[in-house]
Amino acid sequence: MTLQRLVLWRHGETDYNASSRMQGQLDSVLTDVGRNQARFAVPALARFSPDVVVASDLKRATDTATIFTEATGVPLRFDKRLRETHLGLWQGMTGLEVDEQWPGARQLWQTDPTWTPPGGEARVEVAARASEVVTDLDDSTEDTAVLCAHGGLITALTGYLLELPVTTWAKLGGIKNCHWVVLARRATSGLSWRLIVYNAGITG
Repeated sequence: MTLQRLVLWRHGETDYNASSRMQGQLDSVLTDVGRNQARFAVPALARFSPDVVVASDLKRATDTATIFTEATGVPLRFDKRLRETHLGLWQGMTGLEVDEQWPGARQLWQTDPTWTPPGGEARVEVAARASEVVTDLDDSTEDTAVLCAHGGLITALTGYLLELPVTTWAKLGGIKNCHWVVLARRATSGLSWRLIVYNAGITG
């Protein structure tokens, strides 16, 4: 049996999101708003009847995923390969601070998935490691899986799984806190993924 549906769910709002700071792999925490976002999302995500939730091991993702699994009883696993892009020297900085020290670099990073922030990793690298999680799920018995992860990872993994040219990945919009992407496989298309929903969510 091969995985047939994949829901890529971004974590709720964090203290870094609220202060417009770049998190990367820093272990920020959910705000009260972020926890409520996750609670509001539970009924909508439960309709997908996932067999498993696999979450990034960063606290903002594990806490978001736990709110869902405690409400639904769906099994939960953690996987460090679902961590957000490592932003190197940029982690903890605001966009303005990055722009002041590295003029033009942030725009380059946003438009070129092969470009690496100083001391960090490129989005093509992020997509490659995250795709290993999907491959592992393909070797299991799950039909539908929720991956609770991070905005940068989700857009990169979406581009990768849809086999989009790397040069077009930047055309995918950002994912809001606690919003999700749905990918599915059509029986006649082998292992190819198709996009069903992008940046969907609940406002409460």
